[in-house]
Amino acid sequence: MSQLFAVIGNPIEHSRSPMIHQSFARQLGIDLTYEKLWAAIDGFEEAVNAFRERGGRGMNVTVPFKLEAFDLAERRSPRAERALAANTLVFPDSADKPVYADNTDGVGLVNDLAFHGVTLDDKRILILGAGGATRGVLAPLLEQAPQEVLIANRNPERAYGLVEEFRDAAGECRLSGSPLEGIEESLFDLIVNATPASLTAQLPPLPDGLVGAHTVAYDMAYGAEPTVFMQWAEARGGRPLDGLGMLVEQAAESFYLWHAQRPDTTPVREALRQNIRKKADQEE
Repeated sequence: MSQLFAVIGNPIEHSRSPMIHQSFARQLGIDLTYEKLWAAIDGFEEAVNAFRERGGRGMNVTVPFKLEAFDLAERRSPRAERALAANTLVFPDSADKPVYADNTDGVGLVNDLAFHGVTLDDKRILILGAGGATRGVLAPLLEQAPQEVLIANRNPERAYGLVEEFRDAAGECRLSGSPLEGIEESLFDLIVNATPASLTAQLPPLPDGLVGAHTVAYDMAYGAEPTVFMQWAEARGGRPLDGLGMLVEQAAESFYLWHAQRPDTTPVREALRQNIRKKADQEE
C-alpha cells in the first residue's frame, strides 16, 4: 500500500520536492505518493488536519508555514527547537500519539558542503543575513567547530540577537555580528548568502577583500545559471556553490526520518540539475 506524503506551502507550484522524494523512493524500492499541497495563509492547520485524515504520514513544510509547523507539533527535535521552526513533520499512525517536528535545513547545508569536500573545523565563516534561513542553519554550522562565525545583516540588531541566542552553542568559536555595510575587509574560508537578494538578481554590499583563492561562496538560492553573488565571488577568485545540493540533502534527511533509510543523493542532484536547465532552455 502506497504511503502518502506532501510538501505544503504558499506558493507551492515551484516546489521540486515531489521529484526528489519520488526519486529517492524508486531508488530504495519504497511505494509512496508525494503531493504538492497549497494552503491559504490562515489555513495551515486546517490543511494539515485534512491531509492527516486522508492517511498522510509525513509532510515537508516550506514558506510561509515553518513557524506554524513548529507550533503545531507536540514533540520537536533539538534542531527544530534551536531554529524555532520546522520544515519536516512526522505524523503518527494514531491520533493519540504526538506529531513530531524537525528542521533539516542546517544538516542539509552541512552535508552539501561535505559532498563538495568543504570542511568547517577551524575555519572563518561569514553569514549574510540574520533571518529564518540563518537561524535554521546556525546551530549545525557551529557544531562543526569553526574558528569564527560572523553574522552580517542590514539591521545589525537582528544579527546581535542571534549571537546572544546561540552563544551557548558556539563553544570556542568566536561568534559575532556586524552591519552588512560594515564588514571589515578580511579573507573568509566560507561565505554563505542567506539573504533573499539573489531572488531579485541583487548583490549585498560587500567589500572585494572578503574573497580569496580558498574562499567558498555558497548561495542558498539556485537556478539554471550562477547567481549574481556566485558570479561576484568567482570573479574574485573564489569557489562558487549554489543551494541545489542543500535542497536535496535536507530532503534526504526528511526521507530518513520517515523511512529509516538514507538514499544516495548523487544521481538525484544530477537529475534535478538537468531538469532545471532543460526547463530554462524551453522558456527561452
